[in-house]
Amino acid sequence: MASRAAGTGSNQRPIIIKKIVGGDHGAHHGGAWKVAYADFVTAMMAFFLLMWLLGATDEAQRKGLADYFSPTLVETKQGSAGSDGVFGGDAIVAQDSYPHAQGQTGTKTMTIPKDATGSRDGRDADLSAEDKRQFEAIEREIRQRIKNEAQLRGLEENLRFTQTEEGLRIEVIDAADFAMFELSDTRLVPRARKLLIEVAQTITDMPNKIAVRGHTDSLPYAAGKRMNNWLLSASRAEATREALLAGGVAEGRFDKIEGVADKQPFNADDSRDPRNRRMSITLKSLRAE
Repeated sequence: MASRAAGTGSNQRPIIIKKIVGGDHGAHHGGAWKVAYADFVTAMMAFFLLMWLLGATDEAQRKGLADYFSPTLVETKQGSAGSDGVFGGDAIVAQDSYPHAQGQTGTKTMTIPKDATGSRDGRDADLSAEDKRQFEAIEREIRQRIKNEAQLRGLEENLRFTQTEEGLRIEVIDAADFAMFELSDTRLVPRARKLLIEVAQTITDMPNKIAVRGHTDSLPYAAGKRMNNWLLSASRAEATREALLAGGVAEGRFDKIEGVADKQPFNADDSRDPRNRRMSITLKSLRAE
């Protein structure tokens, strides 16, 4: 009996208990939490810096800061309304007090382009009653089209209609927060192209001849550049013509395509005002042809 018990006991396998002690897993994460924490601290620092700036600056200075960091004003900032630095001068988006019509007063002056021989509403323009009626209808339709297009809402202020002896001049004017073309380029931005197509579709069935004129500001090009403001304004006028063609205007209706660089500024007191960059589309009166 004793020998059987001993033999049975010798056949049992020993029980081995393995104890695993948890170690530091930080190496498996590569210290990613440190990067996330650093980003958080940086964001908080920027936030509190912004709060401090909002409390330590007045309205004019805050507008100067907004102009400085706006990507559309990279080149126009130097020598513009805030040319003395971030806090110097008025922001170019500051509300102006230009006299826009007879009888109004203001602290600034605005020069009307040389070819603006008519009044703002066209009553003094030497146009036939039929021309005036058609031009007023065109203006109403274009403005309505802009309101109906979500992509174009907010661009009403960038359109200017003037009835002159030559006809109806439709100007698309740049602003601090809107530019028709890529910076120093002839490529239309999508919203500007859409706007020109809407204009084209409004006048596509009319017989009137069309003249397109390009304007730039006075920002110079660096020495050695082949491009200059004369070439830029002419090339942008051609790009505008192509957009009107895409909108349905017949090729034979174009009477003149020209670029005048910065020689006919919208605002002669500030030759670098973004409003000096504009495209002028003149729908000629039938009497003027």
